Amino acid sequence: MAGDDRRRHSRPPPSSKPPRSRYAAEREERKERGTPEKKHRSRRREDSAEVEDGRERTPQKRTRSPERTQQKRKRNSERTPQKRTRSPVRTPQKRTGSPERRLRREEAVVQHEDEEDARGESESEESLPPPTERTPKNPTRRRSPERKSKARTVVEEKHWSGSSGSTLSSGNPLSLDALAKLDAINEKTDGHGGFQEREKIERVYSEKRTTREKVVTGRVDKGKPKHRRRNDGKSERRRVSGPLLEEGRGPRRYRGGYASADESDEGERRWFKKKKWIALGILLLLIVIVVAAVVASKKKSSGGGGSAGSTGSGGDPSNSNLNGISESDIPTAAKNTILDPFTWYDTTDFNVTYTNTTFGGLPIMGLNSTWNDTVKANQYVPELDKPWAYGQMPIRGINLGGWLSIEPFITPSLFNTYKSNQGIIDEWTLSKQLGPSTAAKTIEKHYSQFITEADFVAIQAAGFDHVRIPYSYWAVTTYPGDPYVPKISWRYLLRGIEYARKYGLRVNLDLHGLPGSQNGWNHSGRQGTISWLNGTDGQLNAQRSLDLHTQLSTFFAQPRYKNVITIYGLVNEPKMTELSISDVVAWTTSATQIVRKSGMNQTVAFGDGFLGLAKWQGQLQGVEGLVLDAHEYTIFDANLIVMNHTAKASYACEGWTGQMKASLDTTTGFGPTLCGEWSQADTDCTTYLNDVGAGTRWEGTLRSTDRSPSVLTPSCPSKSSACSCSDANADPSSYSDTYKQWLLTNAEAQMSSFETAWGWFYWTWTTESATQWDWKAGMANGILPTKVWNRDFNCTSNLPSFSGLSENY
Repeated sequence: MAGDDRRRHSRPPPSSKPPRSRYAAEREERKERGTPEKKHRSRRREDSAEVEDGRERTPQKRTRSPERTQQKRKRNSERTPQKRTRSPVRTPQKRTGSPERRLRREEAVVQHEDEEDARGESESEESLPPPTERTPKNPTRRRSPERKSKARTVVEEKHWSGSSGSTLSSGNPLSLDALAKLDAINEKTDGHGGFQEREKIERVYSEKRTTREKVVTGRVDKGKPKHRRRNDGKSERRRVSGPLLEEGRGPRRYRGGYASADESDEGERRWFKKKKWIALGILLLLIVIVVAAVVASKKKSSGGGGSAGSTGSGGDPSNSNLNGISESDIPTAAKNTILDPFTWYDTTDFNVTYTNTTFGGLPIMGLNSTWNDTVKANQYVPELDKPWAYGQMPIRGINLGGWLSIEPFITPSLFNTYKSNQGIIDEWTLSKQLGPSTAAKTIEKHYSQFITEADFVAIQAAGFDHVRIPYSYWAVTTYPGDPYVPKISWRYLLRGIEYARKYGLRVNLDLHGLPGSQNGWNHSGRQGTISWLNGTDGQLNAQRSLDLHTQLSTFFAQPRYKNVITIYGLVNEPKMTELSISDVVAWTTSATQIVRKSGMNQTVAFGDGFLGLAKWQGQLQGVEGLVLDAHEYTIFDANLIVMNHTAKASYACEGWTGQMKASLDTTTGFGPTLCGEWSQADTDCTTYLNDVGAGTRWEGTLRSTDRSPSVLTPSCPSKSSACSCSDANADPSSYSDTYKQWLLTNAEAQMSSFETAWGWFYWTWTTESATQWDWKAGMANGILPTKVWNRDFNCTSNLPSFSGLSENY
């Protein structure tokens, strides 16, 4: 085999005359007979003859003698027609490409023929397929004898360039292994497999050529070759052996090459869709990043103090004071707790420097270390660091109802999105419905926005000198089974106290909701059964309440609170009409002792429990520093709501003035007395006032509730079907002048009456829509005084007649 290789690749001496092969006679014979000779006749038999003879020929243009042509024609005429398959390396269609590529293809054709000659020298002529069965050649592949000779000469010169005696190597256009594989393919597919493989190769070459043309003309950008990841993690270009490429089994690539129109369009569509999804994914990722950045910036953006950071307009707070600290400054144990300012919705006017210092187990986190008690609310009252002469100087105060203890009629928007069958009627059911996370976000946002520093500014401007701040026990702690948002309101309570101090307002702390609910009404947190001093858990909840006061009084006994917190409330509105009076009195005594033991010397307030002021005569006489807190309304009493407008204003002056004076006298009442709640409203028409969906006494639609028994007949003065809430609930701009005058007079009469005792606290400063319970809205609409001391009426004056006012509105 080695000798054959040497003969095939050795250049013959120029002077050597090639022997006449056995096929030469055939060609001469065909020429004599006039049989046309095919231009692309394989040279393998002639080459084989040359090798057999041992002589070498110099590559040159081949011409046939007439004799050889005639012989060949004769031999062809004697053959039996038989289909002949094309060589798998022949191109089935017109090929275009660079000269280098054409040269390589010609080289591959010749080399393939040479290899076949080496294997098939001994083949008989009968083994060749008959000419009639040979696959017709593509006319477009025909070349002139000159072009054919020139191409073969170039190829042969390239073949002869190797040194004499060299063996076949991988550098040859087709290796022995590649030809063996090619033969195997042809055997399996009857010769058609190679033809199909060759078509693929040609299509790839055509695609690459077209793409290069587009690149040159600037119509497309040539893509970079694909890469793949090796096992060692390094990127390398995909490599395919030369024989595989020549057999058409290389990878199909469109990037950097040309694809047919259909394939290219399909590939481009797939790539376009892929790019769209990639772009969409990037866009969504950017949105998430931007949202996260905005949230973070809001938490860390600047602001600073005072009203600049107020959220009274309903916008989110800036939280700029977080800029000066880092989240890494917060200890791991405190992260995501109430001591982590980065979890707060609002940091405005809070000290965000971390501290775990507590008093009575309650944190001071959020408090500034300095304060100023030299401020006074107005020119008629003393500075905070001067004593207030209670009983001689009347309290003119305002409640901040519905803020830290949520009430449906004050903020109906928190409740009116639910269906009646869902039973969302109080803070308990609201928190349970929302779930811990959503409830915390929703309710803290309410804390932040419902009452802000701007409200304290307006309260001072209206002439008030005290604020009563209702809050509930979950500001301090919660118990197993409680759905309330725990401890967040504590921070807002402390900030509210500091706002009051800033504007010279004294504070009445009002514990509005106790464990188990002290009255079963929605403003206690949970509407329904009273479980404070009552039922199975009555004593447990009573003790929990005392424990709360131990913590609260210890905390507020700090020196910073002795001037600003001047009244300390034990419990709001215990329903003593259903509770044991002796139990409530005993509990009140114990709670007062705890407060005093903690070091608080402030006045302690306790509720009258709806017993009537006269019932407290002689009670709790041995306890110092108490004040009786009475809440006076005409609309929740079936005997008062039916009075006409003139009678109601008269009752405010005569009835309540008499009661207040009697309560101040220890021979007829308890002693120190104030009115902790009252309103100018003359109907119970306000939405949700009598519990969510309960109806009204005014129209006779009140079904039985925990607040009162059913009232199913109209209770307006006319007691007829003409009783309507539409006018009472109308926008105040539609009120008649007479009605506005009555509302103002009724309010001033009550203020005058309650000031015969210690004074009063109006219920309440602001609401969402209940104008007749909203001092701010009433003042803006002319039905309440713009200054609490600027009043046109008091109970020493003659009461105007309101006989022309409708009693059915």
